[in-house]
Amino acid sequence: MKNRIKELAAAYAGDLIAVRQHLHAHPELSFQEHETSAFIQRKLDEFGVKYQAGVAGTGIVALIEGKNPAKKVIALRGDIDALPIVEANDVPYKSQNEGIMHACGHDVHTSVVLGAARILQQLKDEFEGTVKILFQPGEEKHPGGASLMIRDGALENPTPDAILGLHVHPNMEVGKLGFRGGKYMASADEIYITIKGKGGHAAAPHLTADTILIASHLVVSLQQIISRNNNPFSPSVLSICAFNGGHTTNVIPSEVKLMGTFRAMDEVWRFKAHELIYRQARELVHAMGAEIDIDILVGYPVVDNNEEVTAKARGFAEEYMGKDNVEDTELRMGAEDFAFYSQVIPACFFRLGTANIAAGITSGVHTPTFNVDERAIEIGMGTMAYLATQF
Repeated sequence: MKNRIKELAAAYAGDLIAVRQHLHAHPELSFQEHETSAFIQRKLDEFGVKYQAGVAGTGIVALIEGKNPAKKVIALRGDIDALPIVEANDVPYKSQNEGIMHACGHDVHTSVVLGAARILQQLKDEFEGTVKILFQPGEEKHPGGASLMIRDGALENPTPDAILGLHVHPNMEVGKLGFRGGKYMASADEIYITIKGKGGHAAAPHLTADTILIASHLVVSLQQIISRNNNPFSPSVLSICAFNGGHTTNVIPSEVKLMGTFRAMDEVWRFKAHELIYRQARELVHAMGAEIDIDILVGYPVVDNNEEVTAKARGFAEEYMGKDNVEDTELRMGAEDFAFYSQVIPACFFRLGTANIAAGITSGVHTPTFNVDERAIEIGMGTMAYLATQF
């Protein structure tokens, strides 16, 4: 089976690189992926793969039944949305949609999973079980397309025994894969704060509630929630990333707005921290004579890679790629809505090396110059297909 999949991956690599370049040139924002979805559907029709469209809006659930389809069900996930970034790459397939770019590699993920679908459809008489393929919208935007796919029944009829997903890794050379069992990526929640007080002349601060000063104290104070309350062996981050208030040199504003993010690796600590943030923010602001509106938007949970599933996936990846090409990957404080799947069924989210230092392909995700070594597509689709057949 391994050799057969490798042959097919090599044979189809050029076609799937062309798919990636088409997707890259025509990116669409989260939950607006209408043309992307239509393109994927045309490809599935071409491959002869059955599917249901319109899941969570623009999502698609495809089904490939092998021999004895009820024996096992393995799901593969690819995300399809892009980011609001102006592309700076000078490539023939540069984004044609101004201000939108596949800067997180979702064009690669979609191409890899489409390639795996093509291979699996051709080999469906040679493996047992069913492969369910999720083309998911809105990974980059709250509330996360994964949560809506689950809501719309993507993990039902049939329910997968396990789900696999991958993500490009610009810090890992092409030809390498990275795995990590257990808690792997952080939860991510958004913090919105508005501080309101009596504004006035900067020369008479005693007649005001100095919202700039109060907000400054709050930004510093919130850091103590992490340093003094969190277990130091459990990573957690609180970052205030926007501080907006005032418009001139001599007026204390009546309102200051703060925005930030809170990340955690422990779901119990996560919600305890929410309570501490609410309490500390309100008490400090009130004590300094102002009012506060605060909202914490609960986002993606922790990506929790099932230890058994991840160990099996890593073992099969070593069979397919060779042990020297499969590495441990680092704990990450970034977030991924694949986490929603990992909270429901056994899951493994792993990394696909896409860097080529010699060719200068090293830019990080979410940057205007992000790109990949496209040889990763053949590796990714072959690996995904092989894992799906071996579980």
